[in-house]
Amino acid sequence: MTVTLLPLLVPLLLPDWMDPEYVIHALGNWALWGVALILIVECSIFPILPGDSLLFTVGMFIAMDPPSIAFAGLSQPMVLLVSCVILMIAAVLGNVIGYFVGKWIGPAIFRPREGFWGRVFDPKRVEQTHELMERYGPRALVLARFVPFARTFITLIAGIGQMSFRRFITWSGVGAVIWAAGITVLGYFMGNLPFIHTNLEMVLIVIVLISVLPMVVEYLRERRKLKAEAGQTASE
Repeated sequence: MTVTLLPLLVPLLLPDWMDPEYVIHALGNWALWGVALILIVECSIFPILPGDSLLFTVGMFIAMDPPSIAFAGLSQPMVLLVSCVILMIAAVLGNVIGYFVGKWIGPAIFRPREGFWGRVFDPKRVEQTHELMERYGPRALVLARFVPFARTFITLIAGIGQMSFRRFITWSGVGAVIWAAGITVLGYFMGNLPFIHTNLEMVLIVIVLISVLPMVVEYLRERRKLKAEAGQTASE
């Protein structure tokens, strides 16, 4: 019984501003613009925001009957199109801000310090994100869109590393189309499914878990690598 109820209790452990449904309802008629602002902040300097689940929820709310997000005189498909364009622009704008923040004050942000901000802006995250860029090149700007924290830090790293702005903005645009528009459209079409309506909180939890999964895998790989190196050193 406890195991069955546990998933229902998970949303209660999160603050309200991390609950996409709560955020959109709280913003009311300004929901789309509020979500766009949240994306700008998340993609530029503050990684602890529900980007993926917000996009998915926007798509679902547009698809509802009646829709929870709508523009007077526009059909649902047109509202979806306009929303995708606004959210893509917000995602790119956030990246541009992050790029110049990294270029101008990046070293001062990512420095060793104690406490909460020391964990959020840990210099190790710079190294991890830099390795991602070294491995995949500019394509990392697209791949990192789907990884929490990485999608924020990779723009800062691009600025710190003086990456060509022309190349940066090109790949950021590609990533914005695939990520912002793609997840919103996915939410729009899945929003018509009765199961999604009745299990919205569970769906959002699954999205968050899937988004965090790459970080967990990378952590386990790094831990196994360190353990193997430690065992090799001990044998010598």
